[in-house]
Amino acid sequence: MKIAVVGAGIVGATCAYYLSKEDVELKVFDYGLGQATKASAGIISPWFSKRRNKAWYKMARMGAEFYLKLVKDLKNDGYSTDFYKQTGVYILKKDESKLQYLLSLAESRREVSAMIGDLKIVSKEDIKKNIPDFTGANYALYASGGGRIEGELFVKTLLEAAKVEVINKKVTLEIQQDKYIVDNEEFDKVILCTGAWLKEILEPLNFEVDVRPQKGQLRDYQISDSKSGTYPVIMPEGELDIIPFENGFLSMGASHENNMGFDLSVDKDLLNKFEEEATNFLPTLKKARVINERVGIRAYTNDFSVFYGLVPGEKNLFVASGLGSSGLTTGGIIAYNLAMLAVGKEELLDSSDYPTSRYIRKIKKF
Repeated sequence: MKIAVVGAGIVGATCAYYLSKEDVELKVFDYGLGQATKASAGIISPWFSKRRNKAWYKMARMGAEFYLKLVKDLKNDGYSTDFYKQTGVYILKKDESKLQYLLSLAESRREVSAMIGDLKIVSKEDIKKNIPDFTGANYALYASGGGRIEGELFVKTLLEAAKVEVINKKVTLEIQQDKYIVDNEEFDKVILCTGAWLKEILEPLNFEVDVRPQKGQLRDYQISDSKSGTYPVIMPEGELDIIPFENGFLSMGASHENNMGFDLSVDKDLLNKFEEEATNFLPTLKKARVINERVGIRAYTNDFSVFYGLVPGEKNLFVASGLGSSGLTTGGIIAYNLAMLAVGKEELLDSSDYPTSRYIRKIKKF
């Protein structure tokens, strides 16, 4: 069986990794421009979400837990998993009385999510024991099971472990009866992991697609504390997150810009405003060296829900999109499920809970 994976962000790369363990002939195509995963530093901590969509929360919860399997699988294959670490998270609220509500919410969810780990409200003095330069909040909610992930290194590791040929070019899809043509090559099955660019590949085939782009920007710093790898993630209220990595590397962001289309330019004024806010919590950023600024495009649906499975009316054309800003949490488990669907094996989730038919519709030709 010959399978093409189009797109090599978190979904495509994870999908390729697990398909590489199956008896299939595999090719991966990736244009790469604007990819959300490569431009991301993410937080794996879904247990505090107030979203009422139960199917989404189940996916996010299981997506966080899936990292334990993914990391174990990569280690067993002899690969470093430095891209991921459970450092814990500090959640901050302007109204600190709300921390008690979040604590109660997380405690109720811990019954089915032991990965949450230790939960407690901690003081500024407690936080400073882990992050010496911390300021700006008197209390925070701490969860030891929260983690952080470096998107670009994650994808690179997965593709290396998959030992798969990656063709770096923009491709189109043709459908000829039960066969699929990608880059003038015939495949039995195709998995579309193109994120916000899904419209571009399906609309020429007379599909209507409910997916829109959202621009995200972040800034990377080098700070003086080489022990930053042990810092928990700092999650203030709003868009700002401060995500520490090893050896003084730290990421700050990310923006959520809904009316910028596929614009990939860096907005330094916007990032400077983020930085100004971030220095309220970590003053060392005032002296830090900016080493990079990254821009990526996320995919959203109109109701902010994710979908994956077969394209409506097609037997062997699979798709996932709409992951939004939680893509690093949900992308891995979605990808694993897509891979299992493609080879006829059991899913960890039920794709009928995330139906593609809500977001992809075949347009009749007259």
